[in-house]
Amino acid sequence: MDSSLNADRRAGELAQAAEETVDVLVVGLGATGAGAALDAASRGLSVAAIDAHDLAFGTSRWSSKMIHGGLRYLAKGQVDVAYESAVERGILLTRTAPHLVKAFPYLLPLTPGVSRGQAALVMSGYRLGDGLRAAARTPRRLLPGPSRLGASRARSLAPALSGYGLRGALLSWDGRLLDDARLVVALARTAAGHGAKILTRCRALELSETGARVRDEMTGTEFAIRARAVINAAGVWAGTLDPRVRLRPSRGTHLVLRADALPGLRTGLHVPIPGESNRFALVLPQSGGLVHVGLTDVAVDGPVSDVPEAPEEDIRTLLSVLNTVLETELTRGDVAGAYAGLRPLLAAEGRTADLSRRHAVLTRGGVVTVVGGKLTTYRRMAEDAVDRAVAVRGLRAGPSRTAALPLVGAGPAPAGAPPRLVRRYGAEAGAVQRLVQAHPEEAGLGLTAGDLIWSVRHEGALDVADLLDRRTRIGLVAGDRERAARVAESAFR
Repeated sequence: MDSSLNADRRAGELAQAAEETVDVLVVGLGATGAGAALDAASRGLSVAAIDAHDLAFGTSRWSSKMIHGGLRYLAKGQVDVAYESAVERGILLTRTAPHLVKAFPYLLPLTPGVSRGQAALVMSGYRLGDGLRAAARTPRRLLPGPSRLGASRARSLAPALSGYGLRGALLSWDGRLLDDARLVVALARTAAGHGAKILTRCRALELSETGARVRDEMTGTEFAIRARAVINAAGVWAGTLDPRVRLRPSRGTHLVLRADALPGLRTGLHVPIPGESNRFALVLPQSGGLVHVGLTDVAVDGPVSDVPEAPEEDIRTLLSVLNTVLETELTRGDVAGAYAGLRPLLAAEGRTADLSRRHAVLTRGGVVTVVGGKLTTYRRMAEDAVDRAVAVRGLRAGPSRTAALPLVGAGPAPAGAPPRLVRRYGAEAGAVQRLVQAHPEEAGLGLTAGDLIWSVRHEGALDVADLLDRRTRIGLVAGDRERAARVAESAFR
């Protein structure tokens, strides 16, 4: 079946969803929800998956874009969580999304603030993480091991580092996404290719074990979607659909810097957070010339907003941490943008930074809810949720297939396709290239009108915000967004 998502397909499948009974209704189209839609559809079940907004509208687009091996959890003694992360990272790197997930290097600068004992402890952790890589059977050619670099080599890779007292750096490798929202788009399109109805702008108003009452947010029409099983994968909004689900969201803020703020940066950075033994800020170079710096971990009380704000307090905190390792301090004026996401953590006592990242699958009144977890393990979360729905509702379905199921774009890159397009679209780069050649007008971050038209015709973008905020990240910087608006509007003509 065709994997393309667009307005015409949405309209047709929305009408069908109002008339039939599907095996599984998934609510929420972040990574876990889109993953659940794919998992269920690839088992041969009929699926409708809805979201009140758009693909990757919530937490899934606000991550650090790391697909990590769980080193932080290993440090806390959560060996099972760390191993699960390493296994899922290996699946993405080797089988399901090698076009979207690549190994990326990170430096931990050995400044005077990092004692020799702390450096030895961190390197021991890196080596244990490499052991997890081996246990997960991820080839070393895809994920090199850690090493120690001298000060001159460290500064050649990260020239903005302060040379004062610099003893060198620890080099480690981990998985990284080009764009977390693109992973969600690939999941949703792969699910659509297996017959799932992917319905954005479709809000769940009320859930039951037999379906949901929903509203088409584009027309205001309310109707019922009937289903034999319901999976609530609404992330931080899961509790609004089932008040018995108790969450304690935490805010993770990132800064967005222009490349010239940290000139010549060729790796990511792990920057130790003063006063914390096993927590680091991350400096993450992005395609298109931006650099992201994150992230905070602050408990959020009260109602969950659709788009969380990045408060000035978080921005000051991140700048302060980053400046501990830089030759020239950055100021608020160097921050081109900022964003914040909310982690859907299960409620518990203590700091949110210390709460477990284990996921949970809960069954309440016949509705299966999946919460917690992290982006790296979205596939396992989705599998567990579908397994529970199949068991609770007595559906006829085989085991999960998604550990070996390539996502849209996985596969050999077409000969002659530009590297930029191969990195972004994988095996579809040739088809996108033809659109880019026909519509070469620049949109921002190295993208063109052709890229935006592809998103409208094949990736389910329904308006300018979908294009600038989720199919691309042009909208992260206000000036870039303003300049790109006209090109984005033309993509719908």
